Amino acid sequence: MAAKTKSVPVRMCIACREMIPKKELLRVAKGPDGTIGLDFSGKAPGRGAYLCGKPECILKLKKQRLLNKAFSAEVPLEVYARIEEEFFGKGKN
Repeated sequence: MAAKTKSVPVRMCIACREMIPKKELLRVAKGPDGTIGLDFSGKAPGRGAYLCGKPECILKLKKQRLLNKAFSAEVPLEVYARIEEEFFGKGKN
């Protein structure tokens, strides 16, 4: 009898639209109360949008305001700035 292989959950990056294993992506969550923030645990309640770490995806995210589209809500620029800071570090952009 063959051993069962465990399926790896995959999610789509909202910038490049590639299917990537969930553990390799950064989750941005919109909580039930409407607050939007980074979710490092991947388990925060609410709607999630996923983002890979490619520099072009991070830049496209802010330029095209992709989180606004993903959450159908106005996302503060501070959230975009925090994501850039997380990936590029302080003072690099």
